[in-house]
Amino acid sequence: MSEWFETREGLFGQAVQRLSRGVADRRAPARHPTMATVNAAGLPEVRTVVLRAFDREAMTLDVHTDLRSTKMDGLAVKPNAAFHVWDAGGHLQMRLATSVAVLSSEQADDLWARVPDPSRQAYGVTPPPGSKIETALDYTKTPDPATFAVLRCRVESLDLLHLGTDHRRAVFERVTDWAGHWVSP
Repeated sequence: MSEWFETREGLFGQAVQRLSRGVADRRAPARHPTMATVNAAGLPEVRTVVLRAFDREAMTLDVHTDLRSTKMDGLAVKPNAAFHVWDAGGHLQMRLATSVAVLSSEQADDLWARVPDPSRQAYGVTPPPGSKIETALDYTKTPDPATFAVLRCRVESLDLLHLGTDHRRAVFERVTDWAGHWVSP
């Protein structure tokens, strides 16, 4: 019997399973992926986000943000993001390239209704995220659904690297219906 990382199908299946688990399990490595965007000046920016949803059929993932955060300026210019997940237990690196749609206002009302109160505190901070303040705690938290947005990230490609005795790497793309092909690690 072969190991999951020995076939492209096995690699893809593990990635999907681990992304799904990232939504359900607070301790799963995919729960807190690193998200990269390009800011309005064209420079890269990375941050850790919380994976809020993963739709296997649509191959989308959702993260929440404040509409006034600086990442929104870059996404307005270039609506793309990359995600990185390192799963040490599986020796699996996942890199996802995505196109991003911003859901806000009425589009996000149902999702806002499901955000627990402690998490709502992050949306509506005054002054807005990234603003200069005099002291570390010189801000107030006033949850405001008008500042809440969901970044619906449509996976365009998935680059998977398993680090084992023999490294294996495969790339899967939406345009090939996720057929995948091996690439040199």
